[in-house]
Amino acid sequence: MTDAPSLILFSPAGIVAKATPVRQAARRLQALGFAPSIDASALNKHQRFAGDDATRIAAVHRVAEAAPHVALATRGGYGLSRMLDQLDWALLARSVERGTAWVGHSDLTALHLAALAHGAAGPAKPGEGVSAGFWAGPMACGDFGHPDSPDGGDDVTQACFVEAVTGELEAVGFRTEQGFDGLEVSGRLWGGNLAMTQALLGTPHFPKVRNGILFLEDVNEHPYRIERALLQLHQAGVLKQQRAIVLGSFSEYRKSPLDRGYTLKTVIAHLRSLTEVPILTGLPFGHVPTKVCLPVGRQVVLSVQGRDAFMLW
Repeated sequence: MTDAPSLILFSPAGIVAKATPVRQAARRLQALGFAPSIDASALNKHQRFAGDDATRIAAVHRVAEAAPHVALATRGGYGLSRMLDQLDWALLARSVERGTAWVGHSDLTALHLAALAHGAAGPAKPGEGVSAGFWAGPMACGDFGHPDSPDGGDDVTQACFVEAVTGELEAVGFRTEQGFDGLEVSGRLWGGNLAMTQALLGTPHFPKVRNGILFLEDVNEHPYRIERALLQLHQAGVLKQQRAIVLGSFSEYRKSPLDRGYTLKTVIAHLRSLTEVPILTGLPFGHVPTKVCLPVGRQVVLSVQGRDAFMLW
């Protein structure tokens, strides 16, 4: 019998308000076959952060030095942007070479994209599977330690996570809109949270990906703010350099009586009028219970048959 894959829960960004979800997540992950441990500073508190900047930088470096099979963030929030100039990207790259899968979403987008920009998110070597690297995926508190679920979170999300970090996940599928039947493009998969992607633009931490497949999601952002962020990426020339743009969930925003028919569909239609790059919707990813895992920095193939879309790697 092989040893259970090691997994460290760490907090690189926002404060963890209560310890219970983290400990519940650890129990759930153990039941799923992992050997979880909680980083020493995971429950630290400093203002709105899980410890001051130095504490959180040390936590990321400590996890990278340990090089567990999985490094799973407890939650996002905000905080990684403050650390990007000081992180040891060579150390993170070595952890990937040693087999670590860094998993999370939301604020973790900053870590994922900066790692890609600094060459720390390199592909797994031939024969090693695709588990090591940076994965846009679930987080401990919301997806494994959720207090309203007996198993801590969504079954599909958890099953996809297990397959991803054990090297078994080779593709994800979703239902998209009509009009893309027969589309097949390939490129480097990158992206994540739209606000975090936008915030990195113009910095050394923004990856210069050409002929890629860009995926985006966000939460608590009104459609006009989503449009503004997408327009900045468009006007900066980022969108036209991609083979495709794939939109996930944009959730939990409040409509305004001033919208007068202006919706997220309006935003997407306007963006499509500005670029010839195909813009697909329907990716099950974002701040929603059911989410897939996506390998940031991997070469993938995006294929559409009818309304069924697949990303394969």
